[in-house]
Formats: sequence, C-alpha cells, structure tokens
Amino acid sequence: MSVAVFCNVCFCEPCKPAPQFSLTSCGHVICEICLQKGKKDECLICRTPCRTLVLSKQTSPDIQSLFMGIDTLCKKYSKEITQISEFQEKHRKHLLAYHRQKTVKLEESLQKVTQQIQQLQRMKTPEQTAQLPFSTTSRKPFSNPSRKQNGYPSCSLHPSRASTSDIFEPMDIDPIPSPMRKV
Repeated sequence: MSVAVFCNVCFCEPCKPAPQFSLTSCGHVICEICLQKGKKDECLICRTPCRTLVLSKQTSPDIQSLFMGIDTLCKKYSKEITQISEFQEKHRKHLLAYHRQKTVKLEESLQKVTQQIQQLQRMKTPEQTAQLPFSTTSRKPFSNPSRKQNGYPSCSLHPSRASTSDIFEPMDIDPIPSPMRKV
C-alpha cells in the first residue's frame, strides 16, 4: 500500500486526467496547476526559495521510497539489512579467528619460555639459587663460576690474561650504610 499523494495547496489527488505532481526541495508536494500560479523557484506553502522535481515512474528510487507504504519499505530494506548484517558478522568472525590464532601462538611461546626458565633453574647449583649477590649476611668474596656453567663452555677473548676475579682481591661489604656509621 502506498501513501496517498495530494497537492499541499489545493489538496487534489491524482485522477485519470491527472495533473503532474512535483516535490519541492523543502518537502512539499504541489500539483502542476498550483505550481503555475505561484512564483518560479519559490514554494507556495512556506515561501522559501526552492527547486522542484516532477514525480513520475522515472524518479529516483530514493524519492519514490518517500511515497511507499511502510510495509513495502520494510520488506525492501529488510533484505538489504540482512545482507549487511551477514557481511558484518562474517567480518567479525574472521577478525575473531585471527585473534584466537594469535593468542594460541602467544600461549605456546609463553609455555616454551616457561619450560626453558624451569630448565635453567634446575641446572643452577643449590648454592647459586640460595645465595643472593650482595647478601649482608655473607662475607664470602664473589666466586668465579666454573668455566663450564649451564653445560656450555665459557669463552674468553683473551685467554693469556687472568680473569678480573683473579686480579682483584675479594671485597667485604659493610652491612651498615655510611651515614648511619658511628665515628
């Protein structure tokens, strides 16, 4: 069912020897007879400058939709809305699949790194894991770890020179900071 078209000036409706109707840019429908009575490029109803468009079967679908019934419009646009909705859902699913795949890869990497850390911690000697460097309770000098720590031989760029731990004497660390020291 379409909306009844009538002239907004004389309220005549289309009939068999129908006058043509025009739509103004300000949104009024005016019949051909009334349009000829008024001033050119001025709306007879609101008296504002306007353009007119003759209504016919060749009028653009956007303009024709202004005169369609709501039920017809709903059917027409529900197909378009369904297509748009399906497109957007497909797009969202594709993005979600990408993020899921990326999450799985990150979780696998995290698991591998965690296993490597656990392996490294198992390879440390109990003395290394229990003793913190710069411990205030320990007065031992820093020890030079063995050349083959963690299963890998250590390489020296200058094999003829002694290591720095061999050159310098061990240093004791005072547990009381200087400002608090009694003179």
